[in-house]
Amino acid sequence: MIKKNIKSWEECLSHVEFAYNRVVHSTRKHSPFEVMYGFDPLTPLHLLPLPNISDFKHKDALAKVEYVKRLHE
Repeated sequence: MIKKNIKSWEECLSHVEFAYNRVVHSTRKHSPFEVMYGFDPLTPLHLLPLPNISDFKHKDALAKVEYVKRLHE
């Protein structure tokens, strides 16, 4: 990976580190990441926290949902 990007190796470093930390160790039978965090991420996106969905709720939509719930009752 570095040979292709010899002038910009710093940009590749995080990708190399992520790949290294996902490799299963022959003695432990677990990757360093799994030992530390208890799971192995498939991609770096699996490391991001989930967004707080209450930030995305629209107030008018919530009022309409409550109205429909009362109709069904």
